[in-house]
Amino acid sequence: MAQSINTDREDSTEPVLRAGDTCWRISRANRFALVVDAADYFAAARAAMLKARHSIVLIGWDFDLRIALADGTTDGAPLQLGHFLKHIVKRNPNLRISILKWDMSVLYTIQSQLLPILALDLATSNNIRMRFDSSHPWTAAHHQKIVVIDDALAFCGGIDMTSERWDTREHRPGDERRKRPDGSLFGPWHDATAIVDGDAARALGEIANQRWHHATGKRFDRPEFSREDMDDDLWPEEIEPQFRDVDVGISRTMPLHREQPAIHEIEALYSAAIRSARRTIYLESQYFASVRICELLAERLREPDGPEVIVINPLSADGWLEQETMDSARNLRVRALIRADLHGRFGIFHPVNEAGEPIYVHAKILIIDDQFIRVGSSNVNNRSMGFDTECDLAIEASSDRESATINSIRNDLLAEHLDVQASDVQDAAGRHRSLLEAVRSLQHSSGRSLRPVPIRETNDAEEAVARSHLADPERAKNADVRFGHFTKRLFLGSPVAASLLVCAAGAAILAFAIS
Repeated sequence: MAQSINTDREDSTEPVLRAGDTCWRISRANRFALVVDAADYFAAARAAMLKARHSIVLIGWDFDLRIALADGTTDGAPLQLGHFLKHIVKRNPNLRISILKWDMSVLYTIQSQLLPILALDLATSNNIRMRFDSSHPWTAAHHQKIVVIDDALAFCGGIDMTSERWDTREHRPGDERRKRPDGSLFGPWHDATAIVDGDAARALGEIANQRWHHATGKRFDRPEFSREDMDDDLWPEEIEPQFRDVDVGISRTMPLHREQPAIHEIEALYSAAIRSARRTIYLESQYFASVRICELLAERLREPDGPEVIVINPLSADGWLEQETMDSARNLRVRALIRADLHGRFGIFHPVNEAGEPIYVHAKILIIDDQFIRVGSSNVNNRSMGFDTECDLAIEASSDRESATINSIRNDLLAEHLDVQASDVQDAAGRHRSLLEAVRSLQHSSGRSLRPVPIRETNDAEEAVARSHLADPERAKNADVRFGHFTKRLFLGSPVAASLLVCAAGAAILAFAIS
């Protein structure tokens, strides 16, 4: 259906990006690109890190030192992340690498990565520091995914440098390269991050430094030299910049915790962007459960001339607990949106590959018309709006060229999911005068395509869990002072090698005592 533009809305001239409100800061990037799927991201990050002179900062939910960053190269450097980091600091003794990962990821890594972490921290203790981030409310997660190189180039988005993330945009069935460190294969995975340079990269370096200080009580030295004066440009040759000389908004979620005030810039950004929409709201997210965001989408769907809402989600959440909680919450939200969809403008889909195998959606992307794009770590769930630490990047078009670029990025994403050309998406949208109808017209009944997400009825127990927000809290109520959390912070705030050695020694003593 045709989407008319309402020019009478009160916020029609107000920008979405507002420093101090919907974003922390608006910084200039010489270049910006959306990097889709981890095969390209890992290779690009590896290429840039090879050129690092002073510092590399890795901030993330998790890092797996055993993963391969590339499928095969001829540069002589190791492919495995842990060996690669040791190689580049051995080659450049002036290089310092700081790694910060969520403390609860210890539960996933203590068995499989004990030896790699010990080897990394002990063998290169003067050059590489790995710490666990415990400075957050009880059960909250450090969820930012940031890489900063020499304060001159940065990645920020939704991709973790960990296992079960690598995939190409083809998402081929049974791809032998899509394997875990133990050699077993995992399923297709869709993800995205962004790469920036210039002042925007330096601003992300400041956020990384702040997070390191909040987690460890210390700061790392930042480079005083300018990479612009050097011949070896950090920008990876494989990545074509989509924007040049563009303003980038940087938005955060930070929960209330001790001296850290609550920051809800990302929630404000989502709200302002959704309110600004005239024709289409295109959304990719791992979850679809935020009460506030879904209520706002329902408001827009009730409007007689409001925008279409197209959501790309995984078929179901990853893991039994998340399926019981997040999928139940999604069912509640979607059923409410269907009731609000008085004019037939809502659709929620999941991608499948050539074999009909569901592709897991981990990307976090929001595109409004051809005027606004954001990519980051935040999902459309309650936690990302106020409970976990998050970081997003956004661009608001200020020229016809930037508008055309945003439109082409959205068409390219849909083309990947629908297994068509981006021009096919553009042509179908023009023919139907509706992006939603274009998607439906380009769907395939078999093979690689988008399929509607089935929404089932929830039972009373599932509905009670979803409404309780037990697994998806909206806000941190107050600073946590539990003894267990204090002990965890004391243990995990110390150097990794010392912590793990104490753990290993304790386990050995316990095993000896009960043997």
